Amino acid sequence: MPFLDWVNKNQAKRALLEVPYHLLKQEAPYGMPTDNLLIQGDNLLALKALVPFYEGQVKCIYADPPFNTEQAFPDYDDKLEHSQWLSMVYPILTLQRTLLASDGTLFLHIDDNELGYLIAVADEIMGRKNRVGIITFKQGAATGHKSINPGMVSTTNFILVYAKNKARWRPRRLFTGRERDKRYGHFLVNPQEHHKNWRLTTLTSAFSQHTGKKASEAKKEMGPKAYEDALNEFVIAHAAQVIQPVRPDYDAVSEEAQRIIDKSLAQPREVFHLARTGYTDMYFQGGQRWIFYREKLKEIDGQLVAGEPLTTLWDDLLSNNLHTEGGIEFPKSKKPEALIKRVIELSGCEKGDLVLDAFLGSGTTAAVAHKLGLRWIGVERGEHAETKCLPRLKAVIDGDQTGISKTVGWDGGGGFRFCSLGEAAFDSEGRINPSVRFATLAAFAWHFETGEPGSQVFDKPLLGIHNGTAYYLLYNGILGDRRPAGGNVLTHAVLQAITEIFPHDGPKVVYGETCRLGSSKLAAEQITFKQIPYDVKMR
Repeated sequence: MPFLDWVNKNQAKRALLEVPYHLLKQEAPYGMPTDNLLIQGDNLLALKALVPFYEGQVKCIYADPPFNTEQAFPDYDDKLEHSQWLSMVYPILTLQRTLLASDGTLFLHIDDNELGYLIAVADEIMGRKNRVGIITFKQGAATGHKSINPGMVSTTNFILVYAKNKARWRPRRLFTGRERDKRYGHFLVNPQEHHKNWRLTTLTSAFSQHTGKKASEAKKEMGPKAYEDALNEFVIAHAAQVIQPVRPDYDAVSEEAQRIIDKSLAQPREVFHLARTGYTDMYFQGGQRWIFYREKLKEIDGQLVAGEPLTTLWDDLLSNNLHTEGGIEFPKSKKPEALIKRVIELSGCEKGDLVLDAFLGSGTTAAVAHKLGLRWIGVERGEHAETKCLPRLKAVIDGDQTGISKTVGWDGGGGFRFCSLGEAAFDSEGRINPSVRFATLAAFAWHFETGEPGSQVFDKPLLGIHNGTAYYLLYNGILGDRRPAGGNVLTHAVLQAITEIFPHDGPKVVYGETCRLGSSKLAAEQITFKQIPYDVKMR
């Protein structure tokens, strides 16, 4: 597969190793105790800080990086050279892939300025075979100043969709509402009778009988739009009686269906019935099959509407009230909550799954994930985290009723922690920052040894057992009164203590400041000793 190259690409690759791990510093909790995180800080640094704790845990990632439109919006500076933009995106994409669950989905939102470049880079990082689609999102209309532009008016941008592993990808099947299909123009008058006695009339006649007025009179009295709305409601309410006769593909149906079609052609006035196990029954008259409108109906956001399977053209999510969503002003950059809701639902997220957005902007992704009962992590650099995201998410907890709130029945609750990026966990020579607590260092050691995220509670020397090996950490006085001076030294007494309290009959890896046991004792106890800080390496 060909790869895209640019100035300083190798430097962009090295950034993953050169960027230090930083500690997350909690600034304030909001609402109920929770693991939801709003992080203020550099995108790359924040993502790397999350890796030891969340590798392979994120079900859905939505990324809306700067579009690089060579404009400086009041709320977002996205004027970068192409090579700079690519060098910014490359390591972030790589870390996002690391954080993504094996059945997770990555959504990359972009416009046509960098679309081609982003496809090439994302194919390289995620694997071209894992690209599952490119969505065209209609985000505006050809009105206002746009309408006077020469040539074509841009009203769309794009969402690249990647699976972490396409073989394990299990998206949710979604449907979108559509206008009434006017080809369904017949109405079954007497559905309660035997099918041989069924009679059809036109939909217009049936609706006129329902209203007690001729169509022309009703349209004049109600107005064309109100009449059409009332007719649509009538069709939905009587979907089991609204019909479209169609000519079936004779060669494509079963032999039994062919036999029924032949009989209906021979006796064109009679309605014939074909019962099917596991499928809807079929009715034929005069060689045509009756298709009932009820077969088109889908429940979308709690409403029964005519629906069709979700396609790669999303032109139904324009919001007239986008500027009011979340109570936050974010001109030209805010995304509709309905868009993020669809993205999250498409990924197959269930209650409790984790959603990540490292370009949080005005906080839309976190707000939607919260309203859907999902766990979330949002990262936003600079003051936007405090001036846009924080007030919006506090409003969500308090019961914000904009966006998707009414659709999903949101009335408030939950909470999150507002964090900033603290000091680096290790200095340039690998020494541990004194601010690092036991649980944090334990997560680093566990992640390095096992490749698994350190998401469990670390409050004792035994970190866990992985593939038959037990991992221990002696740090920050975790042994209490049993510890020698400093609490980080593996001595005979410490070994006896940890093996009595946390026994394991098998290989052991022990992290500590130093070891006072001889090689023969270590071998006899199946212990591999690793010295901190020098052996605490990051993946």
